[in-house]
Amino acid sequence: MSHAHHHHGHSHHGHAHGHAHGMAHNRAFAIGILLNVFFVVVEAVYGVLADSMALLADAGHNLSDVLGLILAWGAAWLAQRAATKWRTYGLKKTTILAALINALVLMVAIGGIAWESIRRFANPPEVAGMTVIVVALIGVVINAATMMLFMAGQKEDLNIRGAFLHMAADAGVSLGVAVAGLVILWTGQTWIDPVVSLAIVAVILIGTWGLLKESLNLSLDAVPSGIDPDEVHTVLNDLPGVEGVHHVHIWAMSTTENALTAHLVKPDPASDDALLETLEGKLRHDFNINHVTIQWERDSDACPVSHRC
Repeated sequence: MSHAHHHHGHSHHGHAHGHAHGMAHNRAFAIGILLNVFFVVVEAVYGVLADSMALLADAGHNLSDVLGLILAWGAAWLAQRAATKWRTYGLKKTTILAALINALVLMVAIGGIAWESIRRFANPPEVAGMTVIVVALIGVVINAATMMLFMAGQKEDLNIRGAFLHMAADAGVSLGVAVAGLVILWTGQTWIDPVVSLAIVAVILIGTWGLLKESLNLSLDAVPSGIDPDEVHTVLNDLPGVEGVHHVHIWAMSTTENALTAHLVKPDPASDDALLETLEGKLRHDFNINHVTIQWERDSDACPVSHRC
């Protein structure tokens, strides 16, 4: 079979859409990082003044969040970098790695909180003072505000979802500290604190599990969760003149861009280009697949059905 039979069509439309998102995200990240750095400083100062280990520990925890935000922001910025001779996709995949690292950091963090909570059942700490409660409430406000900044972007971008979940987790932890502190001041029962902490851990675990699974999937070039491979297959198969479809690969290039390659058996070369254009538009519109590479095959006998090649 001579090489004249193969024709590669490749589309690169639809790249401008990333930049409008980018601007909004830049603002969200900048505000989020500033708010959280400010809060870390406040917590550390009051932690020293009130001699509260809880506050100092939480300041450390919030510092790890600032790092999580910087990580997600850095990845979003790197994803915008131009491709080079060696890195033909640019650095888009850093967004997937950042989401994965954020998920792992969250898992480690909740492991730490769970461990600490269980330890506290044995020897309950001092009752949370009023200072601790007030500072924790400020934490709820700051983390919730940062979380809201990422509310819009988290549905379609896994990297933004990582930042969003990180902030939601923190708002939850701070709220738990405040509620537990108030209830303990009111009842004198110190076991309430670790119980509340464990409940928060359970909630964060459920949220993070999805992030971990999806980011791990994407880093292994699995089909992104919003795309049904069978539906894509049907679209390819139903194209006029196409007699067979094989070697279909769908994967994520970044947390916002998807790619597809496929071999289509189409004996009649007429209308190839028009068909490509229609197909690219449809895949972009219906499945958010922006990079399409199709290889036409003219000889329908080249691939025996029994081999599913």
